[in-house]
Amino acid sequence: MMTRIFLLATLFAAPLAAEPMDGAAFDAYTKGKTLFFGSGGAPYGAEVYLDDRRVRWSFLDGECKDGYWYEEAGNICFVYEDRPEPQCWTFEQRGGGLLAQFQNEPGALSLYEAQDLGEEMLCLGPKIGV
Repeated sequence: MMTRIFLLATLFAAPLAAEPMDGAAFDAYTKGKTLFFGSGGAPYGAEVYLDDRRVRWSFLDGECKDGYWYEEAGNICFVYEDRPEPQCWTFEQRGGGLLAQFQNEPGALSLYEAQDLGEEMLCLGPKIGV
């Protein structure tokens, strides 16, 4: 009997499918955080979520790109200083983190939140040379 109650409670407590986050939910989840993302079991990149929907992205190579995000047609779209074309994603909360699916080319790339270290992301600054 206890096993049945536990199984039923588990089924009703966990949603069958996560809903994509809207802009307000995404902002509430990310603002003020530095999130590290992975893909296929390997580190992919990190993003700092600032006030006013501003962001700073890095592929973890010390180079950072500033940008901003906005909500459009159920997607969270990002525009960066070096790429004026929007990069749109859907985000869902799963397993205590985010799951992101690239929408510009569906099925091409999925990312998962690896961790929020509460640390700053390393940005080395502009390259200076001859």
